[in-house]
Amino acid sequence: VQLVESGGGLVQAGGSLRLSCAASGSIFANNAMGWYRQAPGKERELVAGITSGASASYADSVKGRFTISRDNAKNTVYLQMNSLKPEDTAVYYCYLRQTWLKNYDYWGQGTQVTVSS
Repeated sequence: VQLVESGGGLVQAGGSLRLSCAASGSIFANNAMGWYRQAPGKERELVAGITSGASASYADSVKGRFTISRDNAKNTVYLQMNSLKPEDTAVYYCYLRQTWLKNYDYWGQGTQVTVSS
């Protein structure tokens, strides 16, 4: 399984970015995809996740500003980020979790999001 991310970059505070992550390889029909982020000197934290049934969850810090969605036919997950803040600056990592007797976790290479004040 491979995950390829795109869409990061530099944006001013209050701006928007859209991240995409396409999965390829042996993908189960039932899975969860989403995004973590890691800022310098901080631990990796979950930003948002979504199941193949479109059940979504968000970190409190991004609720109302970020929207996660997915296209199951394309095995692609999106993260629409609006009203960005400097504290959203981090490397964003896409993940895919599949379960067959145990959990299998896969990660993208990461994409940098920088929000200037």
